[in-house]
Amino acid sequence: DKLYCEEINVGEDAPRQIASGLRPHFTLEQMMGQRLLVVSNLKAKNLVKFKSHGMVLCAAATVEGDKEIVEFVEPPEGAEIGEVVTFEGLPKPEPWSGAQVEKKKVFQACMAGMKTTEEGLAAWNGHVFTTSAGPCKAKTIKNGAMR
Repeated sequence: DKLYCEEINVGEDAPRQIASGLRPHFTLEQMMGQRLLVVSNLKAKNLVKFKSHGMVLCAAATVEGDKEIVEFVEPPEGAEIGEVVTFEGLPKPEPWSGAQVEKKKVFQACMAGMKTTEEGLAAWNGHVFTTSAGPCKAKTIKNGAMR
């Protein structure tokens, strides 16, 4: 009841099948055609009899005590579908395979440093997620956790 089973164009030959727990936060209409970031070098996982080949990256914040709001981390207009995100001030990343990321627990280690800035820009340890068209950002969430 909480999962969407999505097909997302990430610039490969075929769309990726990705399961996300976004159903409580977005309608199907809001999901359709949405520009977003996908973490695509995660090891495929079986989630509710559906093999997920990545993760939709979102920003989240708690409001009114316990209510959570979630927004997509969006690439800027003009960013190419499938473009590898770089990090401002750091060398271009060398993508690891899903097996390498899983074995070395790379993504879990990075999660603590992933949050939006005062301007809502997506960042890892202060290094802004960047595409050839500019920075990636959440619509309104400032200083929010990303996951």
